Amino acid sequence: MTIDALARFFHIILAFHIISFTAWMAGLFYLPRLYVYHCQTVPGSAESARFKVMERRLLRQIINPAMIATWICGILLVLTPGAVNWHAAWWWTKLIAVLLMSGFHGACSKWRKNFLNDANTKSEKFYRIANEVPTVLFVIIVLVVVI
Repeated sequence: MTIDALARFFHIILAFHIISFTAWMAGLFYLPRLYVYHCQTVPGSAESARFKVMERRLLRQIINPAMIATWICGILLVLTPGAVNWHAAWWWTKLIAVLLMSGFHGACSKWRKNFLNDANTKSEKFYRIANEVPTVLFVIIVLVVVI
């Protein structure tokens, strides 16, 4: 199913998709790094409270809206005639990578709630490794779209 009227707005939708995706990735690159630093604080301390504020603001004011905009623009692009070759492997690879990125986003939200409740059980090393997940997915998404 496609919507013919979207073809006129293809480049505008694509631009906003790229802008929102970039903001989403920037946030997902930074949030796990904040968790690494948060692990180094004493639960209940003023420093821990400051990280809780930073994490909440980053997630709610940047990452969540950027993800929503990315998905909305992506869906509009999919509904644009000729934008997607449904038989091409890149499309399915990108979709799987974006779904995994969305899952990672959800995991980051869960980890934030654990920090918020002073119930984090993960190590600094865990978050250092988790910090690489969005980078790998970002590289896969860009490569399959461009190549």
